[in-house]
Parts: sequence; C-alpha cells; structure tokens
Amino acid sequence: MEKAKKKELLLLLLLFLLSGALFAIRHFTTSPKNSIKITVDGKEQGVYDLSRDQVIPIGATNVCEIRDGQVRMIEADCPDQLCIKQGAFGVDGGMIVCLPNRVVIEPASGDNADAIS
Repeated sequence: MEKAKKKELLLLLLLFLLSGALFAIRHFTTSPKNSIKITVDGKEQGVYDLSRDQVIPIGATNVCEIRDGQVRMIEADCPDQLCIKQGAFGVDGGMIVCLPNRVVIEPASGDNADAIS
C-alpha cells in the first residue's frame, strides 16, 4: 500500500509541474495586451503601443488617435462614420472596424483565443 501512495504522490507532483510549465509558457509567450494592431484590407499596417500618445494616419482614408491608453478613430472618409461613432477602447479590449475602407483596429495578441471563445 505504501508503494501505491508513492506512485500517487509522484503522479500529483508531475501533474503539478506540467501545469506550472504550461502556465509559464502561455504567460511568457503572449504579446503584451497594451498594444493594438491595425490592418488595412487584410494586411497588417503596424502594431502600436497604447502607452504612447500618438496620431496614426491609416492610408489616405482614416486617422486614429492613441491617448491615455485608449485608441479611437478621429477621421474617416466613409459616408456613415460608424467607425468614429464606435468610440474608444483600451487594454480591456474592443475593436474598431471601418468596413468601407477595410480598416480594422484590434488588440495585438499572440494567440486567437478570444476570437475562438
């Protein structure tokens, strides 16, 4: 009976080490959540840090602004202006989409877990 307890203890220790390793890999390999990715027509224009205030021209059609850790669209030549009306988002997530100009602003992330779940 003592051998069975040792095997159970060893199994629990291995499971604990495996879960710790998986947590460490996931935690240290994902990109920081304080940046955004801008894509135009499916092609990445760039990744920008939310902690740095800046105005970013997006092609000849749109302009977004990062201020105080939030990003928002401030100019667009689309007729409905829905991308401007969507408001701002920050580190807690969100997305800005301008369909007529095919512009998407979303949190930069190393994985697509949020898109799937």
